[in-house]
Amino acid sequence: MKQHACYKKYLSLLGAKWQKAIAFVYIRNETLFVAVTHPGFKMELNYNKDILKSVLTQLSDIDKSCKMLRAQKVVVFHSKYRSVIQHSSQNATVPFYNELASPDFCIESLDEDIKAKFEAIKAQIRGQHS
Repeated sequence: MKQHACYKKYLSLLGAKWQKAIAFVYIRNETLFVAVTHPGFKMELNYNKDILKSVLTQLSDIDKSCKMLRAQKVVVFHSKYRSVIQHSSQNATVPFYNELASPDFCIESLDEDIKAKFEAIKAQIRGQHS
C-alpha cells in the first residue's frame, strides 16, 4: 500500500498531459515500467525517459517514505487498462432555466373550463416568477 501511495505521488508530480497518458507505473528489478493509455503517447514518453527517471529520483530523495523508488532503466509500453488517478467527472444535473413566460395575457374564451385551465397556467407562471 505504501508503494501504491508513492506511485500516486509520482504521477501527481508529472504534468497534466502525462497524467492522462500514463495508465499505471511500477518498479521491478530497478526498472521503472510505465504503461501508457494510447500508443501515441509511447513515443513521446520514450523521448522523455530522462525526465521520468529524474522526477522519480527527486521524489525518493525528498520523501523518505518513498525511498524504495529507485530505477536505473525506464521501459514504456502500451496498456489497455485505465489510469490509476481517478479523474472526477462532473455530475450531470438537470439545468434550471428562468421562466420566460409572462402571466400577463388575456383570456378571450367564452368556455368556463378553458378559462379555468388558463387561470391555472397563469398561477403556475406567477409561482415560477416568485
